[in-house]
Amino acid sequence: MGFEEKGEIHIATRFNKNRGNRFQRGPKHPTNERIRVPSVRVIDEDGEQLGVMDTRDAIQKAREDGKDLVEIAPNAKPPVCRIIDYGKFLYEEKKKAHEAKKKQVTVEVKEIKFRPGTDDHDYGYRMERARGWIADGDKVRATIAFRGREMTHRELGANLLAKLRDDLADVADVEVTPKMEGYQMFVIFVPKKAKLPAKAVEKKIE
Repeated sequence: MGFEEKGEIHIATRFNKNRGNRFQRGPKHPTNERIRVPSVRVIDEDGEQLGVMDTRDAIQKAREDGKDLVEIAPNAKPPVCRIIDYGKFLYEEKKKAHEAKKKQVTVEVKEIKFRPGTDDHDYGYRMERARGWIADGDKVRATIAFRGREMTHRELGANLLAKLRDDLADVADVEVTPKMEGYQMFVIFVPKKAKLPAKAVEKKIE
C-alpha cells in the first residue's frame, strides 16, 4: 500500500515538473543577468559606442538609465549588447514584422478550362473572367482538356489558346507558353507590367 502511494506521488511530481518546463519561455534575446559572459561591447540607445565593459557594470549602467542590457550579437568577440528598453524594442520588432507582412503581395493562380470545341458564348464568358482576375493582379492558367481522339487534333486547342492570348494582350503577358501535360494543354498569363505615361518617362530621363 505504502509503495503504491509513493509511486503515485513520484509520478505526479514528474508530471507537474514537465508541464512547468513546457510553458516556461525565456526572452527572445539574453538580457541583464541572463547574459553569461564576463565582458561585453556596449552600445547605448542612441547608437553611441561605450566600449568594452564588465558585464556587471554594463547591467548597472543600463539600470541607472531605466533600461535593459540586451545581447544583440552573441557571436562577436566580445558579444555586443545594447542598452535599450527591451519591452519597447520587442513591440517595435513586432510592429515592423506586421507592416512587412501587410506589404507582401499574394498572387493567386486562377484557372479557366476549355474544350477544343468550346463555343463562342462560353469562350467569351471564360475570357472575361480571366480578364477580371488579371485586373485584380492574379495569374491565370488557361487549360484545354482533350478526350480520346481529340488528342489527334491538338491544333484546335493551340488555336483557341492563341486567340485567348490575342484577346488578353492589352492586359496580360504570357508567362508560360502552351505546353502539354498529359491530356491537357495549358498556358499561363500574368498581369502586364504597368508602363509610365510618355510624359512621365521623358521627365524621368531629364
